[in-house]
Amino acid sequence: MSFFSTQFLTEHIGKIITFYYPNCMDYDHGGYINQFYDNGEIADFDTKHLVGTCRFIYNFSTCYKIFNNSEYAVAAEHGLNFLYNKHRRNDGSYIWVINKDKIKDKTRHCYGMAFVLLAYAAANKNNINKMKNKKRIYETFNFLETYFYEKSTGMYVDVIDGEDFNKIDKYRGQNANMHLCEALICCFEATMDTMFLNRAISIADQICNKLSYKKKFVWEHYDNNWKPDWKYNINDPKHLFRPYGFLPGHFFEWSKLLMNIYRYNKKDWLLEKAKSLFDISVKHSWDNKNGGIFYTFDKDKNILDKDKYYWVHAEMLAAAAGLYRLDGNQKYIDWYNKCWQYVITYLSDAEYGGWFRVLNHKNEKYDNYKSPPAKTDYHPIAACNEALLYVNL
Repeated sequence: MSFFSTQFLTEHIGKIITFYYPNCMDYDHGGYINQFYDNGEIADFDTKHLVGTCRFIYNFSTCYKIFNNSEYAVAAEHGLNFLYNKHRRNDGSYIWVINKDKIKDKTRHCYGMAFVLLAYAAANKNNINKMKNKKRIYETFNFLETYFYEKSTGMYVDVIDGEDFNKIDKYRGQNANMHLCEALICCFEATMDTMFLNRAISIADQICNKLSYKKKFVWEHYDNNWKPDWKYNINDPKHLFRPYGFLPGHFFEWSKLLMNIYRYNKKDWLLEKAKSLFDISVKHSWDNKNGGIFYTFDKDKNILDKDKYYWVHAEMLAAAAGLYRLDGNQKYIDWYNKCWQYVITYLSDAEYGGWFRVLNHKNEKYDNYKSPPAKTDYHPIAACNEALLYVNL
């Protein structure tokens, strides 16, 4: 069966979602159970991560559209109710981590707010309580506009703490802004309001052009003036959330997002930059010995972290599918097939479903912990959904 086919992609999405559902449904405390071992056993009943809640909402909204299964619409509504009634605070921000139904970490993260926006937009776009979620799209966007958006830079701050929003972390990162770009594109698709698309284009232009290293490489870490911080976590290349170095996974992710924008705005630079970022990643990060994509590299193209993360390969698949359809070069479908072969061989769990989180450079698992609090396999489901779009374009 072809990897670039409706049958394969929908079946693969089905295998992933049935690994999580219905065991992920928490009917005692609300929301979802996020943490699972490889065999589907629950690792932690209590931790509710904002990103995990939002990603499950995206997953179920997407699967409702694909499979026309009302159970997934109900599951999405279940999460949406928890998101709005439990994660959301009276000031309009959203709690980062909840334990059962108690606040554990109320730090305001732009990254988390990006996924809140994506959750409401995905639900609206896929015909789940459209009017209510449309209202929440604008409510969330306006909150971000008030507290996180810096008009002087056209970008968003990363972390705000303190009850009166007065403690703004000096760190600025491309990652939160990238996911806001993703959410804004989805908001545009849900509402057709060009305000969202224009903001997405502005962020993409800043990160992929104006702030890029040598006009080619997307850097991760900046100071509060959006100057590159080349020392940030330099001694911690395996930092889980903010590793030092260039991340090919984010190059693929930007490639995907630029093509998402290109479908609505045919500016040449969007497609050209999408191709450039993809080509740089496979050139400098593909493991020619064991297959798969290494995690990070430095300015001299030295690999810093040889681990193979699940989400990197999902983003590579989405980008390759889009480039093949929009650019037409055979090499992109060849990379798409090559990456799928690696995923099927090493990352996708044929026995239980879902993808393993991370492998070492020899493609071996470190443990049997498939899904930590924020994973939910949103990246593979989103990638397959993107590929489906291009199969049927």
